Amino acid sequence: MEHHAVQFSTQHLIALLPLLVTCATVVVVMLAIAWKRSHAMTFVLSVIGLNAALLSLLPTLGVTPLQVTPLMQIDTFACYYMALVLVATLACVTLTHAYLGEATVSDGQTKGYPRNREEMYLLLLLSAAGGLVLVSTEHLAGLFIGLELLSVPTYGMIAYAYFNKRSLEAGIKYMVLSAAGSAFLLFGMALLYADAGSLSFAQIGASLAGASGSQLVQIGIGMMLIGLAFKLSMVPFHLWTPDVYEGAPAPVAAFLATASKVAVFAVLLRLYQLSPATAGGWLNDLLTVIAIASILFGNLLALVQNNLKRLLGYSSIAHFGYLLVALVASKGLAVEAIGVYMATYVLTSLGAFGVITLMSTPYNGRDADALYEYRGLFWRRPYLTAVLTVMMLSLAGIPLTAGFIGKFYVIAAGVQAQLWWLIGALILGSAIAVFYYLRVMVTLFLNEPNLQRHDAPFNWGQRAGGIMLMLVAALAFVLGVYPQPLLDLVQQAGLATAAL
Repeated sequence: MEHHAVQFSTQHLIALLPLLVTCATVVVVMLAIAWKRSHAMTFVLSVIGLNAALLSLLPTLGVTPLQVTPLMQIDTFACYYMALVLVATLACVTLTHAYLGEATVSDGQTKGYPRNREEMYLLLLLSAAGGLVLVSTEHLAGLFIGLELLSVPTYGMIAYAYFNKRSLEAGIKYMVLSAAGSAFLLFGMALLYADAGSLSFAQIGASLAGASGSQLVQIGIGMMLIGLAFKLSMVPFHLWTPDVYEGAPAPVAAFLATASKVAVFAVLLRLYQLSPATAGGWLNDLLTVIAIASILFGNLLALVQNNLKRLLGYSSIAHFGYLLVALVASKGLAVEAIGVYMATYVLTSLGAFGVITLMSTPYNGRDADALYEYRGLFWRRPYLTAVLTVMMLSLAGIPLTAGFIGKFYVIAAGVQAQLWWLIGALILGSAIAVFYYLRVMVTLFLNEPNLQRHDAPFNWGQRAGGIMLMLVAALAFVLGVYPQPLLDLVQQAGLATAAL
């Protein structure tokens, strides 16, 4: 593929608007911090920038599908996942504002996070920009640039409360393992390039169509899969997940579980669909084993957790196992199923981590993530309990919640492709999951008098974080009852494989 100088037109600029607006927001926030440190101002600028990026998706949709340089393909698929990443980031920024707390209180004491708060927003925005690159790339170089831009700021975010031993440990763990994952990914890319002579997903797919049996290709694809499985915390590369979720500040754990994973899974889906170097079927077998292992290990290990963040960490391993079922199916309903599941998963994870964030608001040394701290929450904060209950029901895939619609679609895609082993694992995993989600819900309603507990602020529902959380809970319920708007959206967000 010869690389001509790309003629940049206004159409290309419009196609890149969401990314350009996000990057401009990063620069504006950085200059604002340099000019004057103000937590409120930094927060407002970040929110305005992310909303502008979300709105800029509308003109972008008008020019899709469009290839902007060989690195990026802006199509409806990219726009849909960009919207998911931006919405998740926006929610995490709102939660961060509540979590870090106000600057001072009347008696002169600082309430909330004791050091500089503003840089957290900068890191969140940078990471979101990496996510936007990742979901729209169809080239191995773009994949690596996007992945690193997504990952590197998260090291800082996880260890943001560096004076807390847990947070620092989580940051170092994630950095070391993430670097190992990236090394595997790069090595795999090099081997693929050696065989195919190109870095574009489609070109690799075309040149490998006849030669998928080559040893080099198999090793290359295998190593790339290891790198991506690290980021998605698939079994057996999942060991960092519960530790990092537990150590990271609650809004950061929410970002890791949603925006970060959505972006990586979207690029994995695009790679898998555009370069079917899988004629031998060995990759499908490997993914099947990883999916079954992730579903069973994730759910079984979540059973024994007494820490809500670790429980959600293990449960997210299982949820990405469910998503792999649709990835392996890869025909028919599969791309739609993944789109629907991603949206419902992001919604419910944001809600669950949002409750932990508001319970830990403002920052006071450690998050309220131990299960006993939620005993009898219903009697003290009934609405907050309602939100967490809806989220747990949705994660368990109970009907009338968004999670049920997502799981239903994944099962439909699996049945369509006749993946009976995977469907069996999914049903067994879901049955185990119901038990530990119910355990969390029962804890909320236990009556424990004389129990001094750390609670969400009394007026949590009147603040930005609380309002956002109420919206998420309402949406999780509405989409469970009336999912049609989401289904229409996902149907239009198919992969533009025909256009290649």
